Amino acid sequence: MRILLVGGEASLSAELLEYIGDLGDEWEVESVPDGSAAIVAVSSATIDAVIVAPVLPDLAPATLLGQIRTLRPETIRIALIDGDNSQRVPSARIIGVAHRFLPLPLPPEVLLEALTSLEELRELLDSPRLRQSIGRIEKLPSPPHLYLSLMHALEDDEESNAAEVAKLVAADPAIAAKVLQLSNSAFFNNGRAISDLRGAVTRLGMATLRDLVLASEVFALPGMSGPDRNAMQSRALLASRLAAKMLPAASAELGSTAALLADIGLLLPGVRDERLPADAEETRPGHAEAGAYLMGLWGLPMPIIEAVAFQLQPGRSNVRSFWVAGAVHVATALAAGSEVDEQYLAHVGVLPKLEQWRAIADEMMGLSVDA
Repeated sequence: MRILLVGGEASLSAELLEYIGDLGDEWEVESVPDGSAAIVAVSSATIDAVIVAPVLPDLAPATLLGQIRTLRPETIRIALIDGDNSQRVPSARIIGVAHRFLPLPLPPEVLLEALTSLEELRELLDSPRLRQSIGRIEKLPSPPHLYLSLMHALEDDEESNAAEVAKLVAADPAIAAKVLQLSNSAFFNNGRAISDLRGAVTRLGMATLRDLVLASEVFALPGMSGPDRNAMQSRALLASRLAAKMLPAASAELGSTAALLADIGLLLPGVRDERLPADAEETRPGHAEAGAYLMGLWGLPMPIIEAVAFQLQPGRSNVRSFWVAGAVHVATALAAGSEVDEQYLAHVGVLPKLEQWRAIADEMMGLSVDA
């Protein structure tokens, strides 16, 4: 993997730069001091990933990344964010042109994880056509910031109380309304109406709340009509709950998130629905691979990316037992009313469970509520 580090000396510690140099022969790292030199480097050679410091002597990082997007749409663009900046969410301009954000000061293990995940993503979705198609989209959906803030709060304090979480949710009125709506739906209503966010958070529980916040942020993106988007969100929430029930507790959250995001590729322009027949001359990327690529750019865990990519063909997964990819396949198929790959289920030894899963899906559909 060829990596271009822009403005590195000014932003990264000597220890980290030495660490980058010791990554091995498989990592080819070049460092340039400013944006002008970066443009020359990107114009003259293929670069897999560009890592840009928060401050450059000649160009704004957003300007540089925008030019790199034009020159090399397939290059993955990473922006470093100053950890001392009180603004936790990156600026709107940088969100529009960067694929991933890494904090400064940057621990070596965080950098290594990011670079490794990018390499794994390339191996999983090694398609120049796909990279160029996604890279040319002028404004990719930005990472779901409320969801990530919620995850950050829960990681800092697993015992975060309902009032603290409700305060986070209240920052987005549209999502707060959705939380209240779902807490009073047939899924969760125990006969007593809930009118405050703290009570809604308690009723839903953290796992369901995470999924709801993520779905609300992701499916608020432009790309389809309101009714279509609402139907897609309802299917995604149903698939998310189904996938969680198919997996052990330790994997349930991975499966839930992957199923929730399985169809996000449909929100990207120029992407086809792979559940529909395609012409022999069809060249547009499919929604599964496009969604998986976007998940990788957001930095989500590889099991989620792989499950999204192989949701229609779980046998292509590197995992040979029934795990996240298999659960997402079954859950999304049942939620959409499409066929389940019974040959795959037989191969991994869970075919006898299919009827039980169908019954659970039917029961959940009977309780569903318009999103």
